[in-house]
Amino acid sequence: MARKPNNSAQARKLLSAMLRQPRAWQYGYELSKQTDLKSGTLYPLLIRLSDQGFLESQWQEPERPGKPPRHAYKLTLNGLAFAREMVATDTASAVRRKLAGATT
Repeated sequence: MARKPNNSAQARKLLSAMLRQPRAWQYGYELSKQTDLKSGTLYPLLIRLSDQGFLESQWQEPERPGKPPRHAYKLTLNGLAFAREMVATDTASAVRRKLAGATT
């Protein structure tokens, strides 16, 4: 049975960060800095989202000799749609909470 798409706070934070540059290859280290997610949370999440078809991943050769190759990630078209849907849902929820708070 296929695993349901991850809708955790960490996944929302990661996908929101990736939406800032939706078609660019991004490295885990930069994503970690942007999201404040620790490697033990971030990398399993990147792998899971890749396995679910929301991210593409590839090894990229280093820009400078002597450096190791790096794993880079970018949103697939399905991942882009999923990330946008997730952000839209979060925005709608925030607006509802704000309106509910204004009426009390």
